[in-house]
Amino acid sequence: MTSTPGTAPGGQSRLRRRAGTAAVAALLLAGIPVGAAVSADAGTPKTATGPQGQKLTVSANTGLDPAGQKVRVQGEGYGLTTGIYVALCKDNGDNRVPSPCLGGADMSGGSKTSQWIVPPGDPYEGDLAQAFGPGGTFDVEIEIAQKGDGLDCAEVACSVVTRADHRAAGDRTQDVRIPVAFAGQDPGDGGGEGVDVPAGTISYKSAAEFTTAGKPLDLLLHPDSKKLYVGADNLPDTADVDERGLHVLNPETGTSESWISQAPGSTGALRPSAAARIAGPLPGDGVVYNYPLRGVGSAKSGDEAASGVWLAGPTITDIAPGTTPDTVLVAQGATLSEIERATGTATRTLTLPGGTQFAADPERGALWYSDFAAGKMHRVDLTSFTVSGSFDLPGGPGGMAGFTETDPATGAVWVGVDRSVLVFDAAGTLVKTLVGKDLARDAAFDTASGRAYVVWQDGGDLSDPANDNNGTLTVYGIEDFAVAAKGLSLPGNHSQAGAASLAVEPGGTTVFVTSPAEGKITKLVRQVSPLVTRAPADLTAEEGEEVALTAEAEGAPEPTVRWQVSTDGAQTWKDVEGATESALTFTARTAQDGYRYRAEFRNDVGTTRTAAVTLTVTAATGGDTGGDVGGDTDGNGDASNGPGSTGGDGATGGDGGTQTSGGSTNGGSGSTVGGGVAGGTGTAATSGGGSLAATGATVMSVTLAAAGLVGAGVLVHRRARRRTEGAL
Repeated sequence: MTSTPGTAPGGQSRLRRRAGTAAVAALLLAGIPVGAAVSADAGTPKTATGPQGQKLTVSANTGLDPAGQKVRVQGEGYGLTTGIYVALCKDNGDNRVPSPCLGGADMSGGSKTSQWIVPPGDPYEGDLAQAFGPGGTFDVEIEIAQKGDGLDCAEVACSVVTRADHRAAGDRTQDVRIPVAFAGQDPGDGGGEGVDVPAGTISYKSAAEFTTAGKPLDLLLHPDSKKLYVGADNLPDTADVDERGLHVLNPETGTSESWISQAPGSTGALRPSAAARIAGPLPGDGVVYNYPLRGVGSAKSGDEAASGVWLAGPTITDIAPGTTPDTVLVAQGATLSEIERATGTATRTLTLPGGTQFAADPERGALWYSDFAAGKMHRVDLTSFTVSGSFDLPGGPGGMAGFTETDPATGAVWVGVDRSVLVFDAAGTLVKTLVGKDLARDAAFDTASGRAYVVWQDGGDLSDPANDNNGTLTVYGIEDFAVAAKGLSLPGNHSQAGAASLAVEPGGTTVFVTSPAEGKITKLVRQVSPLVTRAPADLTAEEGEEVALTAEAEGAPEPTVRWQVSTDGAQTWKDVEGATESALTFTARTAQDGYRYRAEFRNDVGTTRTAAVTLTVTAATGGDTGGDVGGDTDGNGDASNGPGSTGGDGATGGDGGTQTSGGSTNGGSGSTVGGGVAGGTGTAATSGGGSLAATGATVMSVTLAAAGLVGAGVLVHRRARRRTEGAL
């Protein structure tokens, strides 16, 4: 945002942009509104109305070039006592200052991303700022881009705005906003204005806790059967039951559907065995998993025992699906083998410089082997079964091992080390380091939503000030690594009894997180604050015409809606009684001219409002000699029996006219040019008595009135024209 020093530079020239009587008369004769001009910019102009009747127009507000482009911004009806800034800013909603803004603080006056408009004669008029034209008009160009100076319109709602300058920073009456969308973004109002959280904010909440699977060590939500498989050890707190084994749970309720506790040991005899790590799913149902110390087993729901083989050599430290359906990849320390599941025979073996943990990327024929002790990561080509590259794990040797996982969509490798997640691209280049307050313990990816889920687990040592026994779930975008959901605290989830793991339902609607120390699985469900998918638009209607405003929004839980109306230029709002459907329909009355409407959507996550739209009501075809009919309304289209509006409301005749109990009768709202220029009786001088547009006044009629308009002030002309132009 452009700002200036506290005093004007010495010797600064002052530009005087003032129009004389002849200029105004010429504009009237030509039928061109003051401050208007033909825009050569691409796109459809968009106009908004401010709280004091200001009119702001931008040449284009959708499909904008993210790298930057010029837009033309015009205004009229701004007060001549307050300076304003014109800029692209973060839109923080009603009665909240639009900030930050593109361009930052420009002290030179040479900014191309914002403009400073001041009243004529202002000390800063000249090189730093330009003056308003007649009637509080301006016509400027600014350069806007999707991202810059701490503002990223891909992440937050942005608008081209006017706002009071630094000398009246708390003045919200100059705030007029036009939402913008860059190419690749949905056009419209950016999903609405979030009141408590941004529109479309994603968060997760605990929906249930499952304690039916002992001490959970690993999870897999089967892609075909949709059953939740849990690899578990025995929980010491339940000494009466040995809970080791593979548990199969109903993911909706957490009830146990099956428990496979037996697996072949070193002699082939069945014995109680924990399920340490799940390798992957079997077709239809079932999983392949590792059971301590060197067992490779498979089982499905309903099996009485697992089938499996016992390997020779060191303890198995990691396992994943092999390159064929009948094989698995097994890490035994620094030795990587591909073995046949039926026999345990190694078909290929490779010894690496070091390591214990890996992640396979079958789509790209790669495997990434982490050696946390040495601070290295090795890439193995799965075709040749050879090391094809080695890379440093930043942070040096000895980092606490967390996880190694590959994103199936991009081939990126996510490595948890201590309190960081290192993200490497498919070529092994470090592209991002994500830092948390807890230990990075596991990651899962949802290709449907393009999200990565990371569970951070507290160290559990309360003598360390960094520990509080509470873990965290964080969701990131897999392309930009931006946080894609509000972080969720996981109370009591610490690492003293084992590492946490997680599973994500396709689409990200449900997430399951283990807490070994507590012997539970927490089921988390996604919530989304209301996001506007259809917003109402400014509307012009004739007196007595049936009108409809429509708005729709999506969210989880499904949001409710209520319509609101403002009769004072969006300064205050009230609910429209009974208006709780997506469409608001009513009969337009003259008294509602200039009313503003918005829809407010609510759910458990937050409240989102559509941008306010303006209703313009014109006299019925053929004229309306009675001015406003039926008095004011309560906002929903039903006329009340209150007193009518005064005769000069919005008319060239000032406040003249005769008030009645049911509405004005003489010189009413929108009376013609002939009606009492200096505030006389307000009696219409032309037949029809309605607004200028309804009288059928000729250009000559306007010409004859030009001198009177100038004598009464440009403001009078502007007000009359604004009432006849229709929707903004």
